[in-house]
Amino acid sequence: MHIRPLDPVSDRALVDAFFVEATDYILMERDEPPGPDVTEEFFTDTPPGCDPAASLRLGLFKDGHLIAVGETAFGYPEPRDAYLGLMIVSPRARGTGAGSYLLRHIEAEAQARQKKNLYLAVLDANPRGQSFWQREGFAVAATDRPVTLGTKTQTAKRMVKALS
Repeated sequence: MHIRPLDPVSDRALVDAFFVEATDYILMERDEPPGPDVTEEFFTDTPPGCDPAASLRLGLFKDGHLIAVGETAFGYPEPRDAYLGLMIVSPRARGTGAGSYLLRHIEAEAQARQKKNLYLAVLDANPRGQSFWQREGFAVAATDRPVTLGTKTQTAKRMVKALS
């Protein structure tokens, strides 16, 4: 497996195809199938006050296939924090250790930038995801946070992990 940054121009079709493969997750978060807007958000969205150009948009590849994506911003919610805005593993790679592998890389990137905590939000509709994050050392920091993705609003938990 290898990880590399994803380019918003040359990798757009690859990321579009990945989101189609991960339609189950996109439907759970949005109640609509993936389209170009999902890919556009992946490449451009950041938390308030963060620079999109300084965010990481990473792809995890195995045997030449994109099997996971992750987006991380730096400086949110506080300047010394990082925020994992999205991490999805393709259905064919779930349960193989791909998520943990990508997460270790994201944590190392945050530590290299001297960030002390890694935050994320997990949708209440995603109990499998919450279990994954808890196994990876994240703790619930806040509950019942409204999140709107596409046209769907639902609740999420904010989770945090201290970086050593």
